[in-house]
Amino acid sequence: MQRLYDFLRRHPTWVDSFWAVFLLGISLVREVAHQEAVGNDSPVATVPVVLLLCLVIALRRRMPEQMLLLTIAVGVAQLALDVRTGPADFAMLVIVYTVAATGARWASRLALAMSLGAAALGHLRWPNQQSSALGNLAEVVFLTVPFALAWVLGDSIRTRRAYFAQLEERAARLEKEREAQAKVAVAAERARIARELHDVVAHNVSVMVVQADGAAYVLDAAPDQAKKALETISSTGRQALAEMRRLLGVLRTGEHQEGGEYVPQPDVEQIDDLVEQCRTSGLPVDFKIEGTPRPLPSGVELTAYRIVQEALTNTRKHGGPNAGASVRLVYFDDGLGLLVEDDGKGAPHELYEEGGADGQGHGLIGMRERVGMVGGTLDAGPRPGGGFRISALLPLKPAH
Repeated sequence: MQRLYDFLRRHPTWVDSFWAVFLLGISLVREVAHQEAVGNDSPVATVPVVLLLCLVIALRRRMPEQMLLLTIAVGVAQLALDVRTGPADFAMLVIVYTVAATGARWASRLALAMSLGAAALGHLRWPNQQSSALGNLAEVVFLTVPFALAWVLGDSIRTRRAYFAQLEERAARLEKEREAQAKVAVAAERARIARELHDVVAHNVSVMVVQADGAAYVLDAAPDQAKKALETISSTGRQALAEMRRLLGVLRTGEHQEGGEYVPQPDVEQIDDLVEQCRTSGLPVDFKIEGTPRPLPSGVELTAYRIVQEALTNTRKHGGPNAGASVRLVYFDDGLGLLVEDDGKGAPHELYEEGGADGQGHGLIGMRERVGMVGGTLDAGPRPGGGFRISALLPLKPAH
């Protein structure tokens, strides 16, 4: 049945042709029965009129305006040649509906005028001699109503289709705009991450330079101290190389921060200060650390700090007056786990996607970019009991 339905939708002219043949059969049967009952010969033009009206049914959706003009011409011929109305005149109702639904505006107005005048003209041409003037008027009104309803129904279908087409166009346009905004947000966030990672690497290199100068100064006098400095240089260099590998592929745009100085970015230890600031501002925050704290790559620490900052800022903005939050840092053997939850009313998911905590990020878009830069995973969404949850796993080794 579904295949048949799809086939009929793809071939509407075939469907209309079937109904045209059906209407032709009914008209011919009716004409034969009338001949046998009355015995009077019908006008010669009866058959051409019936055929043309059936042709209107067959081609109504392919050429609605032309079929309307043909219908008007056939109607005038009926009046002039005294071809009385029959089943084939049902085509007039159908073409009025079709033109009102799919035809040009001028054709729709013409169909309305025809629908309002057809019954009256037919009654003037073939009046009911047995009815009074009031009865004839009532018959005209009764026969006009179906034409008017057909036009109103067709015009309503046209309006509805136009409305849905407008909604589809608007949805497509909004989807394109959303994709464009997301791309801009990703590009801006990547540029910001690139600047921050550049600062981290530059800071590590400056530490290496200072340690190298110190090692060279005490190499003869204090070999042990020089050895420690060289070990620091080695570990710092490896960390800098890891950050540089994460930086590759990210296009850095814009000028460097003012002053040209390389300043270390926030790390995990400063999350405690961030939590204290939130508590001071009136947001209760439960902060716990699980596992054994240890030094982490600068990119991982920066990503962890920014995620917590973003999540707590959104809780303050959207959680409501009685909202509370909890922050968990879990040190694993091969990674750092983060879990930030709140019990507020929560913000719509779209706000997390579109709005950043500090006016420069872009919510979850920025978080995902940061986590992706260090090869981690992020999961964010509403909690079953209310509020919002953000969890992330940041590996300590860069993804290859």
